[in-house]
Amino acid sequence: MSTKTMKQNIIGLKDLRLNASKYIERVQKGHSFLVMKRSNPIFRMEPVDEWGDEGIWEKVVDFTKIKKGGVPAADVLAALRRMA
Repeated sequence: MSTKTMKQNIIGLKDLRLNASKYIERVQKGHSFLVMKRSNPIFRMEPVDEWGDEGIWEKVVDFTKIKKGGVPAADVLAALRRMA
């Protein structure tokens, strides 16, 4: 990781307090931050991997490209059953 990238991901506790909603939104989009207080790291903010499967999944089909808003799961299952 480059020094420039690392500096962009280090934030001060005061900055976090003043801009919490901005940082929460960025974490929800996948960014991580190391929070510092008086030049000492105190904690890291990073997205939660609820299922413990981060990086395992692979996109096979984007159903929103087939139909705006996606395709109902029942239609997908019915099509799969017809193929079997």
